[in-house]
Amino acid sequence: MIELIDIFGQQLLATTWLEAIAVFFGLLSVWYSKQEHIWVYPTGIISVLIYIYITWNYGLYADMGINGYYFVMSVYGWYHWTNTADGSRLQIPITTNNRQENILAMAIMVISFIGIRFGLDFTDSTVPNIDSFTTATAITGMWLMARKKIENWLFWIVTDIVAVPLYLYKGLPLTSFQFLVFTVLACWGYVSWKKKL
Repeated sequence: MIELIDIFGQQLLATTWLEAIAVFFGLLSVWYSKQEHIWVYPTGIISVLIYIYITWNYGLYADMGINGYYFVMSVYGWYHWTNTADGSRLQIPITTNNRQENILAMAIMVISFIGIRFGLDFTDSTVPNIDSFTTATAITGMWLMARKKIENWLFWIVTDIVAVPLYLYKGLPLTSFQFLVFTVLACWGYVSWKKKL
């Protein structure tokens, strides 16, 4: 444990200002998501654009791709959350998946994992299975969040828990810490949305 803390401290000292900015906006984005505030999207967009660059440089190609996907889904989510059918409210309400939507969510996750894992065979990725798994669960979580489904938080919790040691292993301690905070915020977000639901 002491060795792990020492490694974290050494890596933290080597953290770039760019990673720090990405972490700041990423945390802000999840905080806004928990609050069900539309600023989840512009703050998230800043973070993901920076992370596209960072993950490319660290050989986390699936994560680079997921950040591109986050960008597209953030634009969609920003539009979808505010595009209410009758115009009587500022945003669409939180809803829950029905059985068919749950099956679709699981299918998205499994198909994403298989496709990403296959694609990583053609890269120099040193963590293809874990990288593929976190990316597949995040793809599903982001899709559900853009549709304002409460189940998005469950996928984010799984993603965040697995991402903590992944980023620490890859030498990105501040990002690892960010995912630890994301885990707490995702649990809190689930409870908060459940009360609103």
